[in-house]
Amino acid sequence: MSKNITTPLTDEALADLKAGDEVLLTGVIYTARDAAHRRIIEAVGRGEAPPIDLKGQTIYYTGPTPPRPGHIIGSAGPTTAYRMDTFTPTMLELGTKAIVGKGGRSKEVRDAFVSHKAVYFGAIGGSGALLAGTIKKVDIVAYEDLGTEAIRRLEVEDFPVIVVNDIYGNDLLEQGKSEWKRTVAPR
Repeated sequence: MSKNITTPLTDEALADLKAGDEVLLTGVIYTARDAAHRRIIEAVGRGEAPPIDLKGQTIYYTGPTPPRPGHIIGSAGPTTAYRMDTFTPTMLELGTKAIVGKGGRSKEVRDAFVSHKAVYFGAIGGSGALLAGTIKKVDIVAYEDLGTEAIRRLEVEDFPVIVVNDIYGNDLLEQGKSEWKRTVAPR
């Protein structure tokens, strides 16, 4: 059974989530990938504010394709998350409470999720067209010159994700590997 959560996220909402939980997100999430993260971190390093208020926000690692006629967005599948690992601890320090991507995260990033009481959600790779159907409104809010990597404000309804890393240090991917080794791996 899925848990329904509305953004922006609070510590209380995240406290109820455990690795493996299925979640349907409704509200606003922001897109950002490598180039946008780099610009945010560089701006903060110069003493400037990020282009969006990150407190309580969810960042989705995606670079949507251009929309077909009559659609507001193209395919919007998740990007491999580890490419943003160098930026993630700072993004969490700035108030980001959740990140959506695919694949595993480094130990440093997993530890940062715990220390900042934030979560990492996994979205299913290859499901970009399905995920795009949950996006009800799209606006570019920063770095338009980056094209598909511009920061977009997405209004989503029942956007499906799975908790990969919770605020307690649990890691769904590591749990899966351990279970596989215990039950399937040759002995």
